[in-house]
Amino acid sequence: MPWDKNYYPRAMKNLPASVRAKAIKIANALLVEGHDEGSAIRIAIARAKAWALHHGLLPEDTA
Repeated sequence: MPWDKNYYPRAMKNLPASVRAKAIKIANALLVEGHDEGSAIRIAIARAKAWALHHGLLPEDTA
């Protein structure tokens, strides 16, 4: 089941809203590509944090 801003993995609970939205988008794309939920969540969080750091949305010590 795809995730959205109201229904998302618990691991994304403490992410800032903009980073969580990016992680949800990435995780859904990874699921479509055939990744299992666990790896999709971990990869999506890591990529969303990297994206946020690149765009100055997170302090460097957060990632």
